[in-house]
Amino acid sequence: MKIPDQVIYINEDKCRNSYSCVRVCPVNAIEVKPERAHPVIIADRCIGCGLCFMACSPKAIEFRDSRSQVKHLLQSGRRTAALIAPSIASEFDDITDYRKFVGMIRSLGFTYVHEVSFGVDLVAYAYRQLFEESSGKYYITSNCPSIVEMIEKYHPNLVPNLAPLVSPMVATAMVTRDLYGDDVANVFIGPCIDIKAEATLYNNMNLVEAVLTFIEIRQLFEEFEIQEKTVKMSEFDPPYGNWGALYPYPAGILQAAGIKRDLVSSQVITASGSEDVKEAINDFDHHIDTIRHHFNLFFCPGCMLGPGMIRHDERFRRRSLVKQYAEKRVESLDKAQWQKDMERWSRLDISRTFRANDQRIPEPSPEAIGEVLKIIGKDNRSEELNCNACGYGSCREFAATVAKGLAVPEMCHTYNLRNKQEYIETLRQTNKKLSETKKALKDSEEQAMREKDAAQDASDTMNSMLNKLPNGVVIVDNELKILQSNERFLEIIGEDAKAIAEIIPGLRGADLKTLLPFNVYNIFSFVLRENESVISRDVQLEDRMFNISIFPIRQNRIAGAVIRDLFSPEVQREEVITRVSDVIDKNLEMVQKIGFLLGEGASDTEKMLNSIVESFRQKKNAPGK
Repeated sequence: MKIPDQVIYINEDKCRNSYSCVRVCPVNAIEVKPERAHPVIIADRCIGCGLCFMACSPKAIEFRDSRSQVKHLLQSGRRTAALIAPSIASEFDDITDYRKFVGMIRSLGFTYVHEVSFGVDLVAYAYRQLFEESSGKYYITSNCPSIVEMIEKYHPNLVPNLAPLVSPMVATAMVTRDLYGDDVANVFIGPCIDIKAEATLYNNMNLVEAVLTFIEIRQLFEEFEIQEKTVKMSEFDPPYGNWGALYPYPAGILQAAGIKRDLVSSQVITASGSEDVKEAINDFDHHIDTIRHHFNLFFCPGCMLGPGMIRHDERFRRRSLVKQYAEKRVESLDKAQWQKDMERWSRLDISRTFRANDQRIPEPSPEAIGEVLKIIGKDNRSEELNCNACGYGSCREFAATVAKGLAVPEMCHTYNLRNKQEYIETLRQTNKKLSETKKALKDSEEQAMREKDAAQDASDTMNSMLNKLPNGVVIVDNELKILQSNERFLEIIGEDAKAIAEIIPGLRGADLKTLLPFNVYNIFSFVLRENESVISRDVQLEDRMFNISIFPIRQNRIAGAVIRDLFSPEVQREEVITRVSDVIDKNLEMVQKIGFLLGEGASDTEKMLNSIVESFRQKKNAPGK
């Protein structure tokens, strides 16, 4: 997502996580977290150098687009001044004459078009004076905004050594303000991206209200269909610059200042390009008392190859184009007028100040670094390849960055290779297990199919048997929903049920409570709840009598019932026989009991009579009788 206050950001919709941006960032300003889907540029740590923008092949790195802002200014009715960097000779080699380029700029609607080379001249002479009066203090030039930010954020102790002078862009904006008044809207057009951030430092003065890169100005030409062949030649507005036209060269500003550059008498060392600049700042920081030179630094290999340009190659061809352009400009320059202009605007206050903005992250402990090295398989010194494929100088430097939370182990080439090999082996084992599982699954499916067919046969057989029974049969679950029923049950509960059964076979899923009265389905509830059978209970449904037996099939889950219509001839005959048999069995039982009792009584009477006879005989035979 675009962050309005951030100059350079990552478009997550385009990002493919190649980490090329992380590898080239000179200050570790791009953070990679496992919990995030994509890297994130940390605005506070970024120095706007644009290396990530140039390295990102999916074009996911983008910078703040100023085209809409500029179009609004051009349509506002205000006077607008285009401040053109002398790098146009390097970028617009497809335009045959710089005056055609100026005409194209005017066609966009700009009121004035100024070349920044005059601002370079002003700043260059201020540097010459500063160096001559330095009295043993050594300075680092502050023309390149990325160099300024690198020192403010990562070498804050060197902030006092930054030359206290504005950049040529700002100096030129001061000149146009002096010429046209405070209402003029200045728009800088050049090869730099980070200069968009520099322009915001002067918001309270509205010195530079917008910045367009050469990429953006080409896009505006295309949008408004402005071509070289459709415009007239036009010259820059004065004042004109002198050797400031050589500014795209890293040492161009020194030549514009007339500063000696020979190896013996020169007091200034020039370095350009990210690697040389980092080494130069480090040496300045630790050895300036030995070096005893001012440093002229540009983060890019000169402004002829800035990140805001379409292409970033053919450096020596571009040097030649810049040289030819500068010679042509100086050859036609009115030196006397230029001298007057320099005297007039040298009175401008082009000084500035800087502030430390320390963004350094404390170095992690040796233990933390060792833990990361162990993770990436470099816990042994002999395993530290220092191949630089991760974009860092050594395995330990990379491990320290991971420990700081700014990178992830996956950026290590050998770590990824090892993980890939382990993944391949895991995949092979997984495929083997998958093959075995697939075979087992196939066997299981075949077995399940056989069981399904057997179950279907059993179900068909059961349904056939149920439908042949003369009595109604119904099976329900613990919610009294019908699981199975036969045709006789449907006949018992009515014609409506038979009609529904044509759509839903066996009334599966129907609620028994909607089909039978409370006194009947309540018996089902009792059987399911108590897990006890209720056998041969007579119930009345409307004007008919039924005999119902309900029994549990699965405890508290499933119950079944057999319902007999007592008015049907078959059941009446069966019922009469059954009940007569019950009566006969009960009478026989009673007779048996009576016989048993009678038998017991006769036995007692016999015993009693025998006792009386025996007593009588004894009395008869007694003496004296």
